[in-house]
Amino acid sequence: MTNEQILAACRSNWAYRGVAEADMREMLDELSAHLEDAEAAGRTGRDVVGPDVRAFAAAWARERAPFAHRALRTTAMACYVLGCLTLLTFLFHRTTAMDVRADHLAFWVAIGAVTIAWELRRGALRMYQQSLISLVVGLPVLLLVKWLTGEGVLFRLPLWAVPILVLPALPYIHADVRARRNARRDSPRPA
Repeated sequence: MTNEQILAACRSNWAYRGVAEADMREMLDELSAHLEDAEAAGRTGRDVVGPDVRAFAAAWARERAPFAHRALRTTAMACYVLGCLTLLTFLFHRTTAMDVRADHLAFWVAIGAVTIAWELRRGALRMYQQSLISLVVGLPVLLLVKWLTGEGVLFRLPLWAVPILVLPALPYIHADVRARRNARRDSPRPA
């Protein structure tokens, strides 16, 4: 296995496990340096990572980005998406307070829980996967809760709740944007 294949396998594994872009870039740089040092000393990449590249990558991901850290990041990002969707709802209805019903709350909680679980286990969701989750999980929950509770309003959500949902994710978004910008700056330009 070449050094490039080892780096690609590790990157794929870390993306699968939801390692943040900034952490992934740093880990790849460190691993690349170790692989180059080993090659200069006459050793192979297998001497650095061992016989199972996936096990090596998984162990390093657990060490660098423990589950609690990834869960906190994913929850903050889910709250960010919920805040953005709530803001769009406020803008669409041109209001500063929104009625929250039990069926709508159950729908979004079900989709959020499944999305967070999926993100922690498999990595990023694509738009069609998110839509499929909405249909398969969210709609039955929405219909069941509506059937059980009716159409009563649980509470009114004020517009000022949106920043409370959005703000916890901003440090993670900033770190990811900065890591992507640094990766583009550090990558070799084609001649």
